[in-house]
Amino acid sequence: MSAAAASGAALALAERLRPLLGPDAVLTDRAQLRTYECDGLAQFRVTPALVVFPRTAAQCQAVVRACIDAGVPYVARGSGTGLSGGALPRSDGVLIVTAQMRTIHQIDVANQRAVVDPGVINLQVTRDATPHGYYYAPDPSSQQICSIGGNVAENSGGAHCLKYGFTVNHVTGCEVVTPDGEIVQMGGKAVDSPGYDLLGAFVGSEGTLGITTRVTVRLLRAPEAVQTLLAAFHSTDDAGTAVSAIIGAGVLPAAVEMMDALAIEAAEAAVACGYPEGAGAVLIVELDGPAAEVDHTFAAVQKHCRDHGAFEIRVAADPVQRALFWKGRKSAFAAVGRISPDYIVQDGVIPRTALPEVLRRIAALSGERGVRVANVFHAGDGNLHPLVLFDDAIEGQGEQAEEVSGAILDLCIEYGGSITGEHGVGSDKAKYMPRMFTEVDLDTMQMLRCAFDPAGLCNPGKIFPTPRLCGEVPGRHKEAHPLVQAGVADVF
Repeated sequence: MSAAAASGAALALAERLRPLLGPDAVLTDRAQLRTYECDGLAQFRVTPALVVFPRTAAQCQAVVRACIDAGVPYVARGSGTGLSGGALPRSDGVLIVTAQMRTIHQIDVANQRAVVDPGVINLQVTRDATPHGYYYAPDPSSQQICSIGGNVAENSGGAHCLKYGFTVNHVTGCEVVTPDGEIVQMGGKAVDSPGYDLLGAFVGSEGTLGITTRVTVRLLRAPEAVQTLLAAFHSTDDAGTAVSAIIGAGVLPAAVEMMDALAIEAAEAAVACGYPEGAGAVLIVELDGPAAEVDHTFAAVQKHCRDHGAFEIRVAADPVQRALFWKGRKSAFAAVGRISPDYIVQDGVIPRTALPEVLRRIAALSGERGVRVANVFHAGDGNLHPLVLFDDAIEGQGEQAEEVSGAILDLCIEYGGSITGEHGVGSDKAKYMPRMFTEVDLDTMQMLRCAFDPAGLCNPGKIFPTPRLCGEVPGRHKEAHPLVQAGVADVF
């Protein structure tokens, strides 16, 4: 579609949608549209043709049906905190922003469930559940501003995913507007449903299989005891071996987080967290559960830290000090802006036991290429978050940083890991997918996508590195998948 045709289609859609959504819920002004040109990954920017703000599932459904009728692509967006370009708009498409769908419909204490709209902020679920003695476990660093709908799309994790898992482990039901414009319910309040696990496929599908309009999440009872320590080490090697010793001893902390010297420097500049001077790395280890169990295992954790080179260990005396320990870690991504004008946030995964060696290789790569890399990550499950620093105003630095970023992902694959742990593939990592998967793997994944969205209008261009489209439409991919050729699958 030409730029002129796309503009005309968008204006026609705007006229159709204003009576349904209200005049203030449909944006066409160029300056306003640019507010939504990227998510948290600012390297990718596209101004959408149209932005709309549905407030109900029925309104969201009406928008999707209007897009289907017009043959216009659409992308769903929550708070826009994603770090993979998963909510990157289309210049010829509609951006459907669910941020105003923010009602918590029910805190069902008896069933340990909450039913919420997709625009509800992650931390608000815990705030509403706390008076009842419960909380919502997934806690991304952006939990004060990220939305549940976005967490569902990206299968977000957080510091406590080591013990409690990711969003998929805490979502029991989703109401979804499908790519054919229907409203369907996947799952509910029950623990499991018979048949194929469509809910499991939907959570983490990055907005390519439909739009969440209501979510049922699992609530956990607040633990009897919580203890948190901050351990300072001279090197990431020592901190990494301490992590392996803790987990290898059978201790399962709620969280084990690591920051290296550069990440500590950034956090100190931003929030003055007061971490020990001279630390080459710090670990934040948190245990929760029955008081007797926490007391016993906490002593073991302190011993493992000392045995592996911790030169200072601080134990949080109260919630205020615990919050200060976490403040430095939770602010780390944004804090890097204090020491670098631009940076790339990566999200690779490695086996936990490979931490010391991989961190050494990242340091060597940084030195060879002359590109600084700050490391802050979920050490307990090997989910790295290297921040590759650069100045885009200096010619060539952006490209060099991108090369280093890709080399780090190659390292993760080399050690048997993954190119993403919780940020998703989106627009950022699509080109790296063939490094991890074969063509048959990618085409098989596309078969699922096409079963949900044969027209290819729902968040197109994400996850997959080439235009793997559906059906026998002129100009689209026509070669049958090998499973189709073998007669064991339907045409997609």
